[in-house]
Parts: sequence; C-alpha cells; structure tokens
Amino acid sequence: MSLAVELRGVSFGYGPGRRVLEDVDLELGEGEFVAVAGPNGGGKTTLMRIVLGLERPSRGTALLYGEPAHRFSGSRALGYLAQRSHAGGDAPATVREVVSAGRLASGRLLGRLRLDDRRLVSEAIGRVGLDAVADTPVRTLSGGMQQRAFIAKALAGQPSLLVLDEPTTGVDAESQESLAELLATLHVDLGVTIVYVSHEFGAVEHHVERLVLVRRTIVFDGSPRDLPGIWHDPGHVHVRE
Repeated sequence: MSLAVELRGVSFGYGPGRRVLEDVDLELGEGEFVAVAGPNGGGKTTLMRIVLGLERPSRGTALLYGEPAHRFSGSRALGYLAQRSHAGGDAPATVREVVSAGRLASGRLLGRLRLDDRRLVSEAIGRVGLDAVADTPVRTLSGGMQQRAFIAKALAGQPSLLVLDEPTTGVDAESQESLAELLATLHVDLGVTIVYVSHEFGAVEHHVERLVLVRRTIVFDGSPRDLPGIWHDPGHVHVRE
C-alpha cells in the first residue's frame, strides 16, 4: 500500500518543558479511513498540523506523499477542516458561495469559476446532501448542516487527503451519526484518504478501519474492535457483533 503519511520518531514542543508529542511513529496508507482520538490537550491537533506541514517536528521525520511535509509541493490536493470552522463573518455567504470559494482556493483560479469548476461545486454540494439549501446562508443552518457545507468546500478541491479536526463539536448525537455515515459513503465513493480527529470517536467507531489513540504518544493503533472496553466513547452505544 502506498503511504499518504509517514511519521518516524516525531516529537514536538511549543517551548522548553512544553512537550506535546513524543516519539510518534505513524503510517497512513492511501485510501484509509482512520479516526485519531485522544483527550483534549493530548496532542492530536498538533499531530495533524505536523502531518499537513503546518508545524515542523522538533525531532524526527514527517513525510506527506513521500515528501517532507513542511515542503510539500502540492502534488496532491489536501482538504483540511480546522477546529472549528465557523460560518460567521460580515457577508451572509451561501452554501454555494462557500463551496465555490473552496474550489477557487484549491484551483489557484483568478476570480472566476469555469464551467468545469461550477460542475465540481454542484457535485460537492450534492454529495453532502445540501442541494435544497445551496443558496441559503450557511450561518442560518444547523451545526450539522454547516459542517456538511464545509466538507463540500473541501471536496470541491478534489482532495486526495481529507483531515477533519473535531468536526462534531457542538453537534448533537444524531447529527454526529449522520456525518459519520456521510464520511463513510464519501470514502467508498471517492476513495479519498480520510482522517477524522476528535475526542468523541463513537460516531465513527463502526465505520473506520483503524483507530489511533494519542496521549502525547500513540497508545493504541488498531481495529476499534480490539480497543479495551474502558476506552470506548460512552456517548454512542453500538451493537458489536
């Protein structure tokens, strides 16, 4: 399997005595659907920032599609929903405008979408089930629908890797389940590598192939079925075969 992400002996700190990550080894294969979980302050957001080249390790190596992550050439498109995407701002941007902005940014276009770009925007909106509200201001939608809009914004760039950092913050349990099902569908339909980062992983536990638990280092990496029961998210109860 070709690797999307390869970390070897990665450590990181924000200053003396503020070590956040220690000796992290991690491989993410192309086309995987992985949940990265851990407590608040456990280092999972920092880990994703290193994966995406937004931070450089204090020690160790971080590769993104075989290149040093901090010097990634952009040979593959990346989609990143940071913690937490907001729909605020002065202008009441519609779903279509938000997704179009994502297409413009990813395609390095100068101000206007071509016919093909508009098609990709419409396809992305349709994939997340927001056709009926495409011309509705995003900030007037529910939290779950807002997150779908931001997922569509990322999809419009046709990413090879999609990273979602705490995508269900402030979203009710039913909407969390719905988002998890959407991501599972996108994973199958598009073959995109998806990394779902959250301290609440119950919603995706029965969809992902791997669960990686981060508490300064990686304390578990494997099938959710092999996770010790005391670590399971009590907010989501699933029947386990």
